[in-house]
Amino acid sequence: MRRFKRTLVAAAVTTTVMAGTAGWAVGGEQTAVTGPPAGTAAWRADHSLHRTLPDPATAAPREIARFFAGVPADEQRELAARHPLVVGNLDGAPVTLRYEANRRAITAERDRERARAADTSSTAPERRRAADLADRYTRLLEPGRQILAFDPRGRGQIAEVYGDLATAHRTAVVVPGSDIDLASFDRTHDQYGAPAGMARSLKAELARQAPGTPTAVIAWAGYTTPVGIGLDAATGRLAEAGAPRLERLLAGLAAPGTAAAPPAVFCHSYGSVVCGLAAPAIDGTEAADLVVLGSPGVRADSAAALRTGARVWATHRNSADWIGRIPNVRVLGLGHGADPTSASFGARPIPSDGAHGHSAYFAPGTRSLTHFAQITLGRYTAVH
Repeated sequence: MRRFKRTLVAAAVTTTVMAGTAGWAVGGEQTAVTGPPAGTAAWRADHSLHRTLPDPATAAPREIARFFAGVPADEQRELAARHPLVVGNLDGAPVTLRYEANRRAITAERDRERARAADTSSTAPERRRAADLADRYTRLLEPGRQILAFDPRGRGQIAEVYGDLATAHRTAVVVPGSDIDLASFDRTHDQYGAPAGMARSLKAELARQAPGTPTAVIAWAGYTTPVGIGLDAATGRLAEAGAPRLERLLAGLAAPGTAAAPPAVFCHSYGSVVCGLAAPAIDGTEAADLVVLGSPGVRADSAAALRTGARVWATHRNSADWIGRIPNVRVLGLGHGADPTSASFGARPIPSDGAHGHSAYFAPGTRSLTHFAQITLGRYTAVH
């Protein structure tokens, strides 16, 4: 009975301590964006090419890849022009076509927000918000940016590629934790706690360690994350909604004509909960490695319990990482379970010397970043 009471107390602490990467703000319940992309109904009804288009809700990424392999390039571009939000978020579609479709979708959103910002019938706060969104979309349209996914619904979701996926011999995916959305995806403050900053840092380290090896890193903010402290961060509800989206991303990368090698997947903070729930669906062809860092738990008692074909790694927490104060419990739906860094969990350990705080594991010069690059490059014996 005493042990059960201690567990309940720990679970209560979890709800008050579990925070996002941006700080200690109280967070409200978020509505998860799920299901197929916006515009799917119009896509399903489109018979202009005299062929049935794959259903974004039910077609596997391999089926989508096979479909586009049989469609001439000019017809592919027609589909991207008519249905940019569908094609831009269609795992299995050619990545360059997705870049083109998302550029169209972002341009359309930017123009809509510019019109709202100029609408004098709106309130001043509404016009300011529209102007901020328009500026954000304008930055996404800068030359050289490769937007793999873009969804303006809710707080906004996005994925960006650094490098050339078509020619990359080694690839990686960064899955962020709480407080990440379209607005914070590539923030400049606390940049190594944001997916864009993590991905750019890893890409630079890969270039430093293996300058002759083509590599690519995907910053993936493709699920609705918790905001601040609250039940969202202490439960698996949003992770359960996000895991199938991560599974589809990885299945799309494994489809013919996309990435050349299965990626290493780096899962930060609450993102490790998403990765833990997605793990059983991930085999060695979809991800070579699952790496958790700053993790509150992965909703499994051991690495073996994840039932994944990928290697499982856990990054040692530094002493300044507040996530170490999160109780590793899972009771009444609260908490995320065993500590992945414990010896009993059975994950492969990664040192993190030089990292300081919850958001510094990708900071240049840290031992964790050095090892992340070595894992991505397949140099496993160098990680010790």
